[in-house]
Amino acid sequence: MIAKTLGHELNLADWQVKKVINLIDDGNTIPFIARYRKDVTGSLNDETLRKFDERLKYLRNLEDKKQKVIKRIDELESLDDDLKKRILNASTLVELEDLYRPFKAKKQTRATKAREKGLQPLADIILAQEAKKPIEEIAESYINDEVKTPAEAIQGAQDIIAEVISDNSDFRGKIRKNTFFTGKIETKVKDKDISNEYETYYNYTEDVKRIPPHRILAINRAEKEGVIRAKITCDGDEIIRYLSRHTLKNISKIPEKIEYNRFTTPIIKESIADSYKRLIAPAVERELRNYLTEKAEEKSIEVFARNLNQVLMESPLSGKIILGWDPAFRTGCKLAIIDETGKVLETALIYPTEPQNRVKESIDTVRELIDEYGINVIAIGNGTASRESEEIVAKIIKGTNVEYIIVNEAGASVYSASKLADEEFPDFSEGERSAVSIARRLQDPLAELVKIDPKSIGVGQYQHDMNQKQLSESLNGVVEKVVNEVGVDLNTASYSLLNHVSGIGKITAQNIVEYRDENGSFSNRQELLNVKKLGKKTFEQCAGFVKIINPDYPLDNTTIHPESYDATLKLLDRLNYTVSDIGSSDLRLDNLDLNAISEELDIGIETLKDIIGQLKKPGRDPREDMPKPVLRKNVLSIEDLEIGMIMQGTVRNIVDFGAFVDIGVHQDGLVHISQLVENQYVKHPLDIVSVGEIVDVKVLDVDLSRNRIQLSMII
Repeated sequence: MIAKTLGHELNLADWQVKKVINLIDDGNTIPFIARYRKDVTGSLNDETLRKFDERLKYLRNLEDKKQKVIKRIDELESLDDDLKKRILNASTLVELEDLYRPFKAKKQTRATKAREKGLQPLADIILAQEAKKPIEEIAESYINDEVKTPAEAIQGAQDIIAEVISDNSDFRGKIRKNTFFTGKIETKVKDKDISNEYETYYNYTEDVKRIPPHRILAINRAEKEGVIRAKITCDGDEIIRYLSRHTLKNISKIPEKIEYNRFTTPIIKESIADSYKRLIAPAVERELRNYLTEKAEEKSIEVFARNLNQVLMESPLSGKIILGWDPAFRTGCKLAIIDETGKVLETALIYPTEPQNRVKESIDTVRELIDEYGINVIAIGNGTASRESEEIVAKIIKGTNVEYIIVNEAGASVYSASKLADEEFPDFSEGERSAVSIARRLQDPLAELVKIDPKSIGVGQYQHDMNQKQLSESLNGVVEKVVNEVGVDLNTASYSLLNHVSGIGKITAQNIVEYRDENGSFSNRQELLNVKKLGKKTFEQCAGFVKIINPDYPLDNTTIHPESYDATLKLLDRLNYTVSDIGSSDLRLDNLDLNAISEELDIGIETLKDIIGQLKKPGRDPREDMPKPVLRKNVLSIEDLEIGMIMQGTVRNIVDFGAFVDIGVHQDGLVHISQLVENQYVKHPLDIVSVGEIVDVKVLDVDLSRNRIQLSMII
């Protein structure tokens, strides 16, 4: 059942589903399966495999809960074949919950209190709709110490009937679906004085089925902050008529002449209305609000994850000596200089901004540092005093070959106060650590950003309003994917970077660093087996993702897995090459008969293709294909912008309604989704642009009072 569902949802063949389940159950990681088991899975990529793994866990949890529900209902002696079949066929936890609701132990409700008073038989008589005399007369026999009058007895019976109707899984499913497709979400202002940010939602209505994810999250936040009230509305009268049609019996059995029991029908109708208004409608509204929120969170997390992926894959600025500049006012600007390897050469503190305004002294200090260390680039954090710092930097570098860039410092302060930063730079102040982080995240974004909680990197929206567990799992999955896609240098990788390598956890990462500190650099991959608690299974999972620069054995500087070394050597021998020829321009590996070689070497086609790719370009960094950072020499402010101006910028963040582009004026401009491309429907901005991409934009509007810039990529 699970395998069939997975195949249908992900459009996979039966054999693929079985193979992937076996690989996951055997303890293989997603990165390992994606890269080194392509021939087994049919080349399923990382994204598909992660969805597969997530759904597999959900479906197994669903099956486990089904068995528990069946067991519980059976213990109550209420299980029949039809109910068991419906439970086994339930495709979601919500559907299963609907079926289990009538048998679930409830808190004290009006219905449970009525049952305790002995009124269940009276409710059964009313629901049977076969009374021959007024219910008031029948109710007299139910009067006792707790039920004083026939009216009280009837009211208790109605409470039971209302709960029975509410617990009907068919009714619940139908009403939930009806409300979703015909309902509207309405908002009304509650307190205008709290925030103008949510002015759009002061009096707002939209179809439930059409409202986009970002508006759901905005409404939720506005409601949480007490700005608005939100509710879902629908045609309740039509739903009550539906419940009546399926609850009341047609006594005459003649379709043309519908007659109902005159003694019970009015009571049941009241119970139906009460059931819907008091029990069903509020519950369905809660369920739909939760459903809309979950879907909005899923979509936003997906956007967040894709943005994070693109940020982590941004091209490193290698071969440069960089000065990291952490701007501030009162406490001064902290500086840190790093060499081409990221090693800190010197730190400094200057006070070019208010209130000290020691501008000349600061300029002289930085120019001396430029001359002494041969600084190529100044990386300025985009926090407080960034604009003022940029103006000073422009003066400093005038007439030199030095360039500058504004770096997103989101999370730098989090890192600088962390235990990791304290271990890495025990003698540095938090400001100095932050300056180092700013410089390093320009030099190698991935290596530095893995030290920071992904949620703090600043490429999402409403992240604090989401399911934090789900968000963290998704973002950590992205970090794992990118780290393994890029690979790590085993001899320079930090504990933070190693922690995300396939098969390597926190303890193993620490053990690798300790081994390296005690024994010196790794000279080959096999040495990993000497690391404490790193066994054969872990080695299998991680070996292909760690590289050694200038190793004893050339294949250790490739992504070729050690399990394929023999096949690689046979391939080279077949073509009259040796491992020393790897990466050489003399290698002739095009136009090979891959099918014949695959059969001869007993190796899969996809694995063979990957081996050939690495023989051509060993240890190639996939980030090399990404756009390079845009470096600047001159300052531009929002006041300098003119409508119609054509500029170049960097995409910094992507949301459902557009993309924010950094054009170098300390305020990112918004390219609305309608302005991304001409004469083409765009489902989502991520289909057109990516974070870190360099784009040409046109200025459409500048609102100085609100510090907003509207841009267009339609030029």
